Amino acid sequence: MSCILHIETSTDVCSVAVSQDGASIFSKEDFNGPSHAVTLGVFVDEALSFADSHAIPVDAVAVSCGPGSYTGLRIGVSMAKGICYGRNIPLIGLPTPEVMCVPILLFHDLPEDALLCPMIDARRMEVYAVVYDRSLKAQRAISADIIDENSYAGFLAEHPVYFFGNGAEKCRSKLTHPNAHFIENINPLAKWMFPLAEKEMARENFKDVAYFEPFYLKEFVTSVPKKLL
Repeated sequence: MSCILHIETSTDVCSVAVSQDGASIFSKEDFNGPSHAVTLGVFVDEALSFADSHAIPVDAVAVSCGPGSYTGLRIGVSMAKGICYGRNIPLIGLPTPEVMCVPILLFHDLPEDALLCPMIDARRMEVYAVVYDRSLKAQRAISADIIDENSYAGFLAEHPVYFFGNGAEKCRSKLTHPNAHFIENINPLAKWMFPLAEKEMARENFKDVAYFEPFYLKEFVTSVPKKLL
């Protein structure tokens, strides 16, 4: 097992954590943002000081890489890359929707055929969303969705679908199928990143520090709602 510094800044919430041997040993969170430009540096300094004071070498930095807030992602990835350069350690990039799924899988008892749909608020009735099964295999790739009464109809006809994230609440009035379930208060947080980061660490699936960029989901959406399966 390794010691990993985790950084999550994809939404208004700013969070930093340190994990060791598959458990979170340090965590700081600010829900009063967005103030990442000020808060993130303080949290990172505290996290690195915690690790150094306990003689724990940090082996890698994991960063939540989007989609989400353009500014937040840019700040988080820039900080992660700077630490990797300064300490000569590898960089791990984790999709933000997968990070959001971790507390659902850890703490909620879901049916075997359940599908997970993390939603990140974009604008108006638009969300960044992806549909996963319980093994986090994408059943539909991430996209920018304009939500209406027919959204995800194909999935809802056959599976219980769990919607969560800061984009899900505004969709509740549109997604009224009996198989549509909503889980509140789910944010992408650094303390939930360690199970995913440990897997990437074991695979040595690292990002190129020089060229890595966040996943800015840029998609032109017309005024006509998409026909979502």
